Amino acid sequence: MLLLLLLLLAMLLKGTEGVPVPRPRSSFQDVRDCSMAHFKSLSPQELQAFKTAKDAFEEQLLLKDSRCSLRLFPRTWDLGQLQVWERPLALQAELALTLKVLGTVTDPALGDVLEQPLHMLRHIHAQLQACVPTLPTAAPRPLSRLLSQWLQRLNQASKKASPGCLQESVTFNLLRLLTRDLRCVARPGHCA
Repeated sequence: MLLLLLLLLAMLLKGTEGVPVPRPRSSFQDVRDCSMAHFKSLSPQELQAFKTAKDAFEEQLLLKDSRCSLRLFPRTWDLGQLQVWERPLALQAELALTLKVLGTVTDPALGDVLEQPLHMLRHIHAQLQACVPTLPTAAPRPLSRLLSQWLQRLNQASKKASPGCLQESVTFNLLRLLTRDLRCVARPGHCA
């Protein structure tokens, strides 16, 4: 009986070893703490939902005969050109603009098509919050010139471009955001 009690007590104590202990966040959060690894690749169903939404937008744009010359996301833009700690910042800005633009779509025909992609984008954005380095205001880490220019470009475009032009730019960038940029943050060592 005593042996059984000792075994039970040992098992109980052993079980408490795995309890996660919260650790204080440092003022410079390490990007390695970023838990984006589960976004290395999206499921075929998730990608199909985004492709369906993108196709529906493109069809709408063709009907409107849109003539947008804004190149908000140039083909040469590559998160791999940034420092590893800057990549989540860039992706966060890209996602924030995408959510802002797609969240304001009022066309009822696109509402159902956008429901799942918007939900997924909000989830990715929420997960990304843990990846963005917390910088103290006294001595912030300087951003690279490339990232600074790109963030400024996004900010200016969101203020100056027409809603239709923003929608077109965000739509055409959607699959790249999910297949290249998100993967680059989720797998920093495999960023092309």
